[in-house]
Amino acid sequence: MVFVWIAATIAFIIVEAATTQLVTIWFAIGSAAATIAALLKADTLVQFIVFVAVSLIALIITRPLVKKLTKQKFSPTNADRFVGETAVVTQAIDNIAETGLVKLQGTVWTARTADGSVIAEGEKVTVKAIEGVKLIVEKAALPAGVITQ
Repeated sequence: MVFVWIAATIAFIIVEAATTQLVTIWFAIGSAAATIAALLKADTLVQFIVFVAVSLIALIITRPLVKKLTKQKFSPTNADRFVGETAVVTQAIDNIAETGLVKLQGTVWTARTADGSVIAEGEKVTVKAIEGVKLIVEKAALPAGVITQ
């Protein structure tokens, strides 16, 4: 069984090296512990229990650290300054027809609506998000006291 556990340890390390995330490192640690148990002439059932127990303990101990290290951080870009700004529709926005342009601070952007509604040319919109080179917009809220007919 010693050679089986050594082979398992090597296999888990190779898989870990081939991936970009921590996937099998806990099993590599567990199989290394099971290798030690096998070298100490422990029963096969004991070796398996050592493998499972050490793998679980390694997972529990390292999980918070792994979560912290793999957490993706948001990096704002210059375009993020447009979120919340008001733009003017220069070509009707229709998600189904895949049309729509808005002018924002002197620059023309492709635009789509957040809720799928159609917004006519000349309307004012508020930028909700940016996806690639498209602004995701919604109709701008009317100022307080304005009555529409």
